[in-house]
Amino acid sequence: MKIGILTDMSSVFADLVGPGSVLAAQMAIDDFIATEQPDFKISLVSADHQSKADVATATARRWMEWEGVDMVTDIAGASVSLAVSKLAPAMNKLVIATASGQNSPSQEDCQVNLIQWTYNTYATSRITADTVTRQGHKSWYFVTADYAGGRSVRDDAKIGIVDAGGKLLSDSLHPFGTNDFSSFLLKAQGSGADVIAFASAGADTVNSIKQAVEFGLNTSMVMVGALAFIGDINALVLQTARGMCLTNAFYWDRTDATRAWSKRFFDKRKMMPNMAHAGLYSAVRHYLRAVRAADTDDTAAVLAKMRELPVHDMFAENGKLREDDMMTHDVYIWQVKSPAESKYPWDYLKLVKVVPGNAAFRPLSESKCPLVAR
Repeated sequence: MKIGILTDMSSVFADLVGPGSVLAAQMAIDDFIATEQPDFKISLVSADHQSKADVATATARRWMEWEGVDMVTDIAGASVSLAVSKLAPAMNKLVIATASGQNSPSQEDCQVNLIQWTYNTYATSRITADTVTRQGHKSWYFVTADYAGGRSVRDDAKIGIVDAGGKLLSDSLHPFGTNDFSSFLLKAQGSGADVIAFASAGADTVNSIKQAVEFGLNTSMVMVGALAFIGDINALVLQTARGMCLTNAFYWDRTDATRAWSKRFFDKRKMMPNMAHAGLYSAVRHYLRAVRAADTDDTAAVLAKMRELPVHDMFAENGKLREDDMMTHDVYIWQVKSPAESKYPWDYLKLVKVVPGNAAFRPLSESKCPLVAR
């Protein structure tokens, strides 16, 4: 078996995925070999897609067609994930999107042999927005990254806002990977909104929130990272991020199992893993279990086994791969601790609520995936 990690090593998502994704995949392979002792060999290849769809597509096609790669995973970034996913049915290979949050891979853009594993914005930004709105912060202004992923964060957050009795006043669209957010922040400041929310990921999220604090927006508005990761909190520091609400599928300090795995990851990377890293580990491990159970590398047979087998690991304790090939699982609402509350390095989050998978993800009855039986 040959697994390809197609990730961002040099662009906006490099800290979010990058070398950490390669490490998580190798840990999954090593752990599978140690516990299952398979009678087949497993190898790993990786490449930098630079957040460019054409680079990603060319690499994935070469891997699948000429280099014997059976499964491609990670594919962070909306344009990258949508481009690479189209190769799955054409090449009869499996693509598992573990770091792509827009909803379409398991909705209108679902494909044969395409799986969405770790999260989507319906299960993260929607829940965060609902939670903050119910705390009494009713009017929202979004600073939104102008690409499919950013718009997906904003649109799903709007569902949560409206459901909780709030309203989205307006938003500003900013270019992907920009360094100057001043004009967008000034518009937000003048909007009269209770909340300024950042619909982006990676460096865009960190830079926009830092500049918002420099402008003093945190003194007059509630700040929300609608898709924030543990690495973002580390980059912002607790003094800046304290009190923020976020929804994540994984936190390193949640259980004994998450702590044990995360400390192994930390020993090699010197940073704690985020939910994209943990989700990738889970996906690769489950994929290999399915290969062994199916006793074949045939994509259809392996995918059938992946749906049949329950997902139970340090990432998802009661996960299930649905008919639309969205892996559903519990997600968690967190609040960022104050510096005084943090007792040791990376002690950043406190649990607010557990949201079961059947409540977190869009129900199948509302699915737009053409592969779902009606």
